[in-house]
Formats: sequence, C-alpha cells, structure tokens
Amino acid sequence: MLRKHSRYYVGFTIVELLLSLAITAILLAGMAIAFNASMTNYQQNEDIFKSVNSARQALFRMTTQIRTGFVDPNDVTNQQQCRLLCADGSEVTYWYDDANNRLYLRDIAGGTDYLLCENVTLMSFIKTHTDDGLDVKSVQISMTVKSGTVEKTLSAAAVVRKVLQ
Repeated sequence: MLRKHSRYYVGFTIVELLLSLAITAILLAGMAIAFNASMTNYQQNEDIFKSVNSARQALFRMTTQIRTGFVDPNDVTNQQQCRLLCADGSEVTYWYDDANNRLYLRDIAGGTDYLLCENVTLMSFIKTHTDDGLDVKSVQISMTVKSGTVEKTLSAAAVVRKVLQ
C-alpha cells in the first residue's frame, strides 16, 4: 500500500523499474555468455585430453610389445603398420586405418581387430635395421591426434631388445 507523502507517492516509478530491469538483463546476458564460453572451452579441453590419453596408452602398449618382441624385418614397405612376434609367441600387427582415423591391433591368429585409438590423423612406424639388414633394431612411432581444431603429435621410440648385441 502506497502512502502519500506530501504531494508524491512513495515508491518506484515505472521508468525506474524498467531501467533496473534493463540493467539486470544486460548483466545476466553477460554472465550467460561467459558461462557458455567457459563450458565450450572445458568441453574442448576434455575432448583433446581423452584423445591424447588414449594415444599415450596405445604408444605405451606398442613400445612395450616392440621392446620385448621381434619386429618383422620384411615389413618395410608400409610405414603405417608394424608387424611383430610377441614374447608370448603370438603374432600381432599394429595398423593405421587412415580412411577412418583409427589405430588398430590385429591378432594374426584370431584374425580379430581391436581398436586402440580414435581421432588419429597421422601415424607412422619408422624401422631402423641392424648393420647386416636382417633384423629391426628400433622403431620410431609418431602419432597425431585431433579433437576439434586442436592437434597434438606424440612420439615414442622402442629398441628391440632381442637383437641387441
């Protein structure tokens, strides 16, 4: 209930209410834009983190098996795959499917492909041979993963221990 104070009513005028409403709307719109930008940035960071973490796990697995296995020295024509005989006697091939941007592990005996990493835009296995050219002494692996507009390249090298002299 408004009371009369001399000639004027005590309270807010419609102009004052509209002005405060406009200021509040501007502040809330600014906060919403900042919150949306923050959430978008968070999602992009989370996506690239997942891609890089998956690539690191794949690199760790590959280097471990290469170090303890025997890399096929005749597999020199294709830098997008690496075939090896593992310490447990199994044969596997790591191969990159550039059409689908995926890295796979193929179990030769079972003929099954296991997905190791997605979002791979570039992959190479560079094999260094022993002086006599009969064995592979090391393998350099380079993998580029992409998430949105962010690309990260990871590299690893593995020395094949079975052929060390």
